[in-house]
Amino acid sequence: MGEFSEKFFRPLKIGNITLYGNVLMAPLAGYTCFPFRLMARRLGAALAFTEMTSADGLKYSDAATRKLLFTNELETPKAVQLLGAEPNVFEHACRSGFIEPFDIVDINMGCPVPNVIKSGEGCALVAKPAVAAKIIEACKRSGKIVTVKFRIGMTENDIVAVEFSKLCENSGADMITIHGRTRNMMYSGEPLYEHIAEAKAAVKIPVIANGGIFSENDAVEMMRKTGADGVMLARYGFENPLIFSELSGKPVNLSKRDLVFEQIEITREYYDELFLLTYIKKLTSYFMKKLRGTKRYKQELYACGDVEDLKRTVEKIFFEGA
Repeated sequence: MGEFSEKFFRPLKIGNITLYGNVLMAPLAGYTCFPFRLMARRLGAALAFTEMTSADGLKYSDAATRKLLFTNELETPKAVQLLGAEPNVFEHACRSGFIEPFDIVDINMGCPVPNVIKSGEGCALVAKPAVAAKIIEACKRSGKIVTVKFRIGMTENDIVAVEFSKLCENSGADMITIHGRTRNMMYSGEPLYEHIAEAKAAVKIPVIANGGIFSENDAVEMMRKTGADGVMLARYGFENPLIFSELSGKPVNLSKRDLVFEQIEITREYYDELFLLTYIKKLTSYFMKKLRGTKRYKQELYACGDVEDLKRTVEKIFFEGA
Protein backbone atom coordinates (compact mmCIF):
# COMPACT_ATOMS: atom_id res chain seq x y z
CA MET A 1 0.00 0.00 0.00
CA GLY A 2 1.13 3.54 -0.71
CA GLU A 3 1.29 6.52 1.59
CA PHE A 4 -2.02 7.97 0.45
CA SER A 5 -4.00 4.76 0.96
CA GLU A 6 -2.39 4.18 4.35
CA LYS A 7 -2.77 7.70 5.77
CA PHE A 8 -5.53 9.50 3.90
CA PHE A 9 -7.91 7.06 2.19
CA ARG A 10 -11.20 6.79 4.09
CA PRO A 11 -14.99 6.73 3.61
CA LEU A 12 -16.71 9.93 2.51
CA LYS A 13 -20.28 10.93 3.37
CA ILE A 14 -22.17 13.17 0.93
CA GLY A 15 -25.67 13.94 2.14
CA ASN A 16 -27.23 10.58 2.93
CA ILE A 17 -24.78 8.62 0.76
CA THR A 18 -21.57 7.16 2.16
CA LEU A 19 -18.86 6.35 -0.37
CA TYR A 20 -16.28 3.71 0.48
CA GLY A 21 -13.48 6.13 -0.38
CA ASN A 22 -12.51 9.77 -0.84
CA VAL A 23 -10.78 9.68 -4.24
CA LEU A 24 -13.07 10.97 -6.99
CA MET A 25 -12.90 11.34 -10.76
CA ALA A 26 -13.78 14.80 -12.06
CA PRO A 27 -16.21 15.56 -14.87
CA LEU A 28 -14.25 15.97 -18.13
CA ALA A 29 -16.11 17.23 -21.19
CA GLY A 30 -15.67 14.77 -24.03
CA TYR A 31 -14.10 12.06 -21.87
CA THR A 32 -15.98 10.82 -18.78
CA CYS A 33 -18.55 8.73 -20.62
CA PHE A 34 -20.24 5.71 -19.06
CA PRO A 35 -17.53 3.15 -19.98
CA PHE A 36 -14.76 5.32 -18.59
CA ARG A 37 -16.66 5.98 -15.36
CA LEU A 38 -17.12 2.24 -14.84
CA MET A 39 -13.40 1.70 -15.36
CA ALA A 40 -12.38 4.47 -12.96
CA ARG A 41 -14.63 3.09 -10.27
CA ARG A 42 -13.48 -0.47 -10.79
CA LEU A 43 -9.90 0.73 -10.31
CA GLY A 44 -10.65 2.55 -7.05
CA ALA A 45 -12.40 5.87 -7.71
CA ALA A 46 -15.29 6.05 -5.22
CA LEU A 47 -17.33 8.29 -7.53
CA ALA A 48 -17.07 9.47 -11.14
CA PHE A 49 -19.12 12.29 -12.66
CA THR A 50 -20.65 12.52 -16.12
CA GLU A 51 -19.31 14.94 -18.64
CA MET A 52 -20.33 18.56 -18.15
CA THR A 53 -23.93 18.82 -19.38
CA SER A 54 -25.82 21.99 -20.30
CA ALA A 55 -28.84 22.41 -18.02
CA ASP A 56 -30.55 24.44 -20.74
CA GLY A 57 -29.68 21.83 -23.36
CA LEU A 58 -31.69 19.15 -21.56
CA LYS A 59 -34.85 20.55 -23.12
CA TYR A 60 -33.66 19.01 -26.40
CA SER A 61 -34.21 15.27 -26.22
CA ASP A 62 -31.59 14.40 -28.82
CA ALA A 63 -29.29 11.43 -29.34
CA ALA A 64 -26.23 13.38 -28.18
CA THR A 65 -27.82 14.13 -24.81
CA ARG A 66 -28.89 10.51 -24.35
CA LYS A 67 -25.31 9.33 -25.00
CA LEU A 68 -23.91 11.97 -22.68
CA LEU A 69 -26.13 10.93 -19.78
CA PHE A 70 -26.31 7.20 -20.39
CA THR A 71 -26.12 5.16 -17.18
CA ASN A 72 -27.52 1.94 -15.77
CA GLU A 73 -27.54 -0.25 -12.66
CA LEU A 74 -23.80 -0.98 -12.98
CA GLU A 75 -23.11 2.58 -11.82
CA THR A 76 -24.16 3.28 -8.24
CA PRO A 77 -24.38 5.91 -6.91
CA LYS A 78 -24.75 8.03 -10.02
CA ALA A 79 -23.43 11.60 -10.31
CA VAL A 80 -24.11 14.17 -13.04
CA GLN A 81 -22.59 17.60 -13.57
CA LEU A 82 -24.71 20.48 -14.89
CA LEU A 83 -23.60 23.77 -16.43
CA GLY A 84 -25.77 26.85 -16.66
CA ALA A 85 -26.54 30.34 -15.39
CA GLU A 86 -30.28 30.44 -14.62
CA PRO A 87 -31.71 29.07 -11.34
CA ASN A 88 -35.09 28.12 -12.85
CA VAL A 89 -33.36 26.26 -15.69
CA PHE A 90 -31.32 24.27 -13.17
CA GLU A 91 -34.42 23.38 -11.18
CA HIS A 92 -36.26 22.26 -14.29
CA ALA A 93 -33.25 20.18 -15.36
CA CYS A 94 -32.95 18.52 -11.94
CA ARG A 95 -36.61 17.50 -12.09
CA SER A 96 -36.36 16.23 -15.68
CA GLY A 97 -36.40 12.62 -16.77
CA PHE A 98 -32.78 12.91 -17.91
CA ILE A 99 -31.55 13.63 -14.38
CA GLU A 100 -34.01 11.36 -12.57
CA PRO A 101 -31.61 8.35 -12.51
CA PHE A 102 -28.85 10.39 -10.85
CA ASP A 103 -28.41 10.55 -7.07
CA ILE A 104 -26.00 13.50 -7.04
CA VAL A 105 -26.10 16.73 -9.04
CA ASP A 106 -22.85 18.68 -9.25
CA ILE A 107 -23.01 22.33 -10.30
CA ASN A 108 -20.17 23.54 -12.50
CA MET A 109 -18.88 26.84 -11.14
CA GLY A 110 -15.28 26.25 -12.17
CA CYS A 111 -15.01 25.94 -15.96
CA PRO A 112 -12.65 28.74 -17.11
CA VAL A 113 -12.99 28.62 -20.90
CA PRO A 114 -13.92 31.94 -22.59
CA ASN A 115 -17.21 30.88 -24.21
CA VAL A 116 -18.53 29.54 -20.90
CA ILE A 117 -17.47 32.68 -19.02
CA LYS A 118 -19.10 34.94 -21.63
CA SER A 119 -22.38 33.11 -21.06
CA GLY A 120 -22.20 33.81 -17.33
CA GLU A 121 -21.66 30.11 -16.61
CA GLY A 122 -18.91 28.08 -14.98
CA CYS A 123 -16.33 30.14 -13.14
CA ALA A 124 -18.22 33.35 -13.91
CA LEU A 125 -20.63 32.39 -11.11
CA VAL A 126 -17.87 32.77 -8.52
CA ALA A 127 -18.12 36.50 -9.22
CA LYS A 128 -21.95 36.39 -8.97
CA PRO A 129 -22.60 35.03 -5.47
CA ALA A 130 -26.29 35.97 -5.37
CA VAL A 131 -26.98 34.04 -8.58
CA ALA A 132 -24.81 31.13 -7.43
CA ALA A 133 -26.80 30.86 -4.19
CA LYS A 134 -30.12 30.82 -6.05
CA ILE A 135 -28.86 28.08 -8.38
CA ILE A 136 -27.82 25.87 -5.46
CA GLU A 137 -31.15 26.47 -3.71
CA ALA A 138 -33.04 25.68 -6.94
CA CYS A 139 -31.21 22.38 -7.35
CA LYS A 140 -31.85 21.45 -3.71
CA ARG A 141 -35.59 21.94 -4.19
CA SER A 142 -35.51 18.95 -6.52
CA GLY A 143 -34.62 16.69 -3.59
CA LYS A 144 -31.28 15.70 -5.08
CA ILE A 145 -27.97 15.65 -3.24
CA VAL A 146 -26.18 18.76 -4.51
CA THR A 147 -22.46 19.40 -4.79
CA VAL A 148 -20.58 22.38 -6.22
CA LYS A 149 -17.23 22.49 -8.01
CA PHE A 150 -15.60 25.91 -8.17
CA ARG A 151 -12.31 27.78 -8.39
CA ILE A 152 -10.84 29.91 -5.63
CA GLY A 153 -11.47 33.15 -7.55
CA MET A 154 -11.28 34.87 -10.91
CA THR A 155 -7.78 36.30 -10.30
CA GLU A 156 -5.10 36.11 -7.62
CA ASN A 157 -6.17 39.59 -6.51
CA ASP A 158 -9.74 38.46 -5.95
CA ILE A 159 -9.64 35.22 -3.95
CA VAL A 160 -13.08 34.30 -2.60
CA ALA A 161 -12.59 30.67 -1.54
CA VAL A 162 -13.70 31.14 2.07
CA GLU A 163 -16.68 33.36 1.34
CA PHE A 164 -17.86 31.22 -1.55
CA SER A 165 -17.52 28.01 0.46
CA LYS A 166 -19.71 29.49 3.19
CA LEU A 167 -22.23 30.60 0.57
CA CYS A 168 -22.42 27.08 -0.86
CA GLU A 169 -22.93 25.56 2.59
CA ASN A 170 -25.56 28.13 3.59
CA SER A 171 -27.42 27.57 0.31
CA GLY A 172 -27.72 23.84 0.96
CA ALA A 173 -24.75 22.25 -0.82
CA ASP A 174 -23.88 18.81 0.56
CA MET A 175 -20.24 18.93 -0.56
CA ILE A 176 -17.88 21.30 -2.37
CA THR A 177 -14.90 20.60 -4.60
CA ILE A 178 -12.37 23.41 -4.75
CA HIS A 179 -9.97 23.76 -7.67
CA GLY A 180 -6.95 25.45 -6.16
CA ARG A 181 -6.31 27.74 -9.13
CA THR A 182 -7.93 31.00 -10.19
CA ARG A 183 -9.73 31.40 -13.48
CA ASN A 184 -6.83 33.27 -15.09
CA MET A 185 -4.42 30.46 -14.10
CA MET A 186 -6.51 28.10 -16.26
CA TYR A 187 -4.87 24.66 -15.94
CA SER A 188 -1.26 25.59 -15.18
CA GLY A 189 0.71 26.67 -12.14
CA GLU A 190 0.90 25.20 -8.67
CA PRO A 191 -2.41 25.12 -6.80
CA LEU A 192 -2.78 27.75 -4.07
CA TYR A 193 -3.14 25.22 -1.26
CA GLU A 194 -3.58 27.73 1.54
CA HIS A 195 -6.89 28.98 0.15
CA ILE A 196 -8.34 25.46 0.05
CA ALA A 197 -7.13 24.98 3.64
CA GLU A 198 -8.82 28.21 4.77
CA ALA A 199 -12.07 27.20 3.07
CA LYS A 200 -11.94 23.75 4.65
CA ALA A 201 -11.60 25.35 8.09
CA ALA A 202 -14.57 27.64 7.43
CA VAL A 203 -17.27 25.04 6.66
CA LYS A 204 -18.64 21.79 8.06
CA ILE A 205 -19.62 20.08 4.80
CA PRO A 206 -17.02 17.88 3.06
CA VAL A 207 -14.36 19.72 1.05
CA ILE A 208 -12.66 17.94 -1.84
CA ALA A 209 -9.38 19.35 -3.20
CA ASN A 210 -8.71 19.47 -6.94
CA GLY A 211 -5.99 20.73 -9.24
CA GLY A 212 -2.42 19.79 -10.05
CA ILE A 213 -2.60 16.13 -8.98
CA PHE A 214 -0.45 14.06 -11.35
CA SER A 215 0.93 11.44 -8.97
CA GLU A 216 0.41 9.84 -5.59
CA ASN A 217 2.93 12.29 -4.13
CA ASP A 218 0.84 15.20 -5.44
CA ALA A 219 -2.26 13.73 -3.82
CA VAL A 220 -0.44 13.28 -0.50
CA GLU A 221 0.84 16.86 -0.65
CA MET A 222 -2.64 18.16 -1.41
CA MET A 223 -4.12 16.38 1.60
CA ARG A 224 -1.31 17.48 3.92
CA LYS A 225 -1.41 21.11 2.89
CA THR A 226 -5.19 21.55 2.78
CA GLY A 227 -6.66 19.14 5.34
CA ALA A 228 -9.30 18.32 2.72
CA ASP A 229 -11.71 15.42 3.07
CA GLY A 230 -10.55 13.91 -0.20
CA VAL A 231 -9.14 14.57 -3.65
CA MET A 232 -10.58 14.78 -7.14
CA LEU A 233 -8.44 13.96 -10.17
CA ALA A 234 -9.12 15.38 -13.60
CA ARG A 235 -6.78 15.11 -16.62
CA TYR A 236 -4.34 12.70 -15.00
CA GLY A 237 -7.20 10.44 -13.99
CA PHE A 238 -7.97 10.05 -17.69
CA GLU A 239 -4.32 9.75 -18.75
CA ASN A 240 -3.55 7.12 -16.13
CA PRO A 241 -6.65 5.71 -14.39
CA LEU A 242 -4.40 3.17 -12.66
CA ILE A 243 -3.65 6.05 -10.25
CA PHE A 244 -7.00 5.23 -8.62
CA SER A 245 -5.67 1.81 -7.69
CA GLU A 246 -2.58 3.40 -6.14
CA LEU A 247 -4.52 5.95 -4.12
CA SER A 248 -7.19 3.55 -2.90
CA GLY A 249 -4.80 0.69 -2.18
CA LYS A 250 -7.02 -1.51 -4.34
CA PRO A 251 -4.63 -3.90 -6.13
CA VAL A 252 -5.23 -4.64 -9.82
CA ASN A 253 -3.14 -6.71 -12.17
CA LEU A 254 -3.94 -4.78 -15.35
CA SER A 255 -1.92 -2.87 -17.91
CA LYS A 256 -3.07 0.12 -19.95
CA ARG A 257 -3.33 -2.24 -22.92
CA ASP A 258 -5.70 -4.43 -20.91
CA LEU A 259 -7.80 -1.42 -19.96
CA VAL A 260 -8.18 -0.27 -23.57
CA PHE A 261 -9.37 -3.70 -24.71
CA GLU A 262 -11.85 -3.89 -21.83
CA GLN A 263 -13.13 -0.44 -22.76
CA ILE A 264 -13.60 -1.51 -26.37
CA GLU A 265 -15.84 -4.38 -25.31
CA ILE A 266 -18.00 -2.44 -22.85
CA THR A 267 -18.33 0.52 -25.24
CA ARG A 268 -19.38 -1.83 -28.05
CA GLU A 269 -22.15 -3.14 -25.80
CA TYR A 270 -23.77 0.24 -25.17
CA TYR A 271 -22.79 2.57 -28.04
CA ASP A 272 -22.57 2.62 -31.83
CA GLU A 273 -19.35 2.09 -33.77
CA LEU A 274 -18.73 5.78 -34.48
CA PHE A 275 -18.85 6.63 -30.78
CA LEU A 276 -16.61 3.65 -29.98
CA LEU A 277 -13.97 4.62 -32.54
CA THR A 278 -13.92 8.26 -31.45
CA TYR A 279 -13.73 7.48 -27.73
CA ILE A 280 -11.16 4.68 -27.90
CA LYS A 281 -8.87 6.77 -30.12
CA LYS A 282 -8.96 9.58 -27.55
CA LEU A 283 -8.40 7.18 -24.67
CA THR A 284 -5.48 5.41 -26.36
CA SER A 285 -3.90 8.74 -27.30
CA TYR A 286 -3.83 9.71 -23.64
CA PHE A 287 -2.58 6.31 -22.53
CA MET A 288 0.38 6.27 -24.92
CA LYS A 289 1.75 9.72 -24.06
CA LYS A 290 5.00 8.34 -22.64
CA LEU A 291 5.54 5.58 -25.21
CA ARG A 292 8.22 5.71 -27.92
CA GLY A 293 7.09 6.69 -31.43
CA THR A 294 3.95 8.49 -30.23
CA LYS A 295 3.56 10.70 -33.31
CA ARG A 296 3.65 7.77 -35.76
CA TYR A 297 1.36 5.66 -33.62
CA LYS A 298 -1.18 8.45 -33.29
CA GLN A 299 -1.34 8.81 -37.08
CA GLU A 300 -1.97 5.08 -37.43
CA LEU A 301 -4.52 5.13 -34.64
CA TYR A 302 -6.61 7.93 -36.10
CA ALA A 303 -6.54 6.28 -39.54
CA CYS A 304 -8.42 3.23 -38.21
CA GLY A 305 -11.83 2.89 -39.85
CA ASP A 306 -13.39 -0.06 -38.02
CA VAL A 307 -13.19 -1.82 -34.67
CA GLU A 308 -11.01 -4.74 -35.79
CA ASP A 309 -8.50 -2.37 -37.38
CA LEU A 310 -8.54 -0.35 -34.18
CA LYS A 311 -7.84 -3.43 -32.03
CA ARG A 312 -4.90 -4.46 -34.22
CA THR A 313 -3.42 -0.98 -34.00
CA VAL A 314 -3.87 -0.77 -30.23
CA GLU A 315 -2.11 -4.14 -29.86
CA LYS A 316 0.76 -2.89 -32.01
CA ILE A 317 1.08 0.36 -30.06
CA PHE A 318 1.40 -1.29 -26.68
CA PHE A 319 3.61 -4.14 -27.96
CA GLU A 320 6.12 -2.06 -29.91
CA GLY A 321 6.02 1.10 -27.85
CA ALA A 322 6.25 -0.50 -24.40
